[in-house]
Amino acid sequence: MLCIAHRGASGHEPENTLRAVRRALELGADAVELDVYFVDGELIVFHDATLERTTNGRGRLMRKSLAELRGLDAGKGERIPLLSEVLREVNRRALVNIELKGRNTAKPIAGLIHKFVNEHGWQYSDFIVSSFQRRELRTLAKSEIPLGVLFSRSARRFAKLATELGACAIHTNLRFTNRRLVARAHALGLKVFVYTVNRPRDIARMKSLGVDGVFTDFPERV
Repeated sequence: MLCIAHRGASGHEPENTLRAVRRALELGADAVELDVYFVDGELIVFHDATLERTTNGRGRLMRKSLAELRGLDAGKGERIPLLSEVLREVNRRALVNIELKGRNTAKPIAGLIHKFVNEHGWQYSDFIVSSFQRRELRTLAKSEIPLGVLFSRSARRFAKLATELGACAIHTNLRFTNRRLVARAHALGLKVFVYTVNRPRDIARMKSLGVDGVFTDFPERV
């Protein structure tokens, strides 16, 4: 069962920052999950549509310039990182799960992944790209980039969508993950990654169900 650090080790450090990624690696995470928007021609690592919760800024993220965003404090003096900076920090020491948050992120993500594969010695299998946004995932359908389909509630109807996209995994909500769902997914050759699993008893339950990985804010608990 893979330990996937949710927005880095976000239970310990400011989420989606280089500091959180470093801590996740120190704690032995097998993978790091990050959220990405495309702003002023750059892919930035950030979760919310607004700035207030995780930075000292205010307003909507997509109404700010890259320079404005990079000037903010994202916690403990950290800047909002570029995805390329995070990939250089990880340096193939863990898998990288990139969640597409903003619109028009799929094509630049594909370009950056291709660059790291062709120029920096990464493999496509070092990545998985996921999203709730089906349109963005369809842009990458049946490419060499591994895809994960996110479900916020029940994932009972996952089979048709996953097959259409050529996905390798479904990412399911802890509340709606059960033994039958895991068995159905595995029968179709799909991995099951579950979010967000922080309590030890939930981690143990997911392991007993045979899920392939859990997203957690506390990698050391897994």
